[in-house]
Amino acid sequence: MGKTQTDIILEHLQKGQAITPIEAAAWPLCCMRLAARIKNLRDQGHNIVTDNKTTPQGKRYASYRLVPEGRLF
Repeated sequence: MGKTQTDIILEHLQKGQAITPIEAAAWPLCCMRLAARIKNLRDQGHNIVTDNKTTPQGKRYASYRLVPEGRLF
């Protein structure tokens, strides 16, 4: 059985990289419901922080990052 979207997202976050909905929608992940996958990871006990960002055009979006164990933010 292959890796789930949640597994792939967690691996990405564990590398110290943030992820946004646009990045998650791109191939090979093709995840259109990143917030739902982040909730799954939080429900599993992972400390994931949401950083609210704004584009130069004024559009808002979320960027998610994993906080290493033992750290608050």
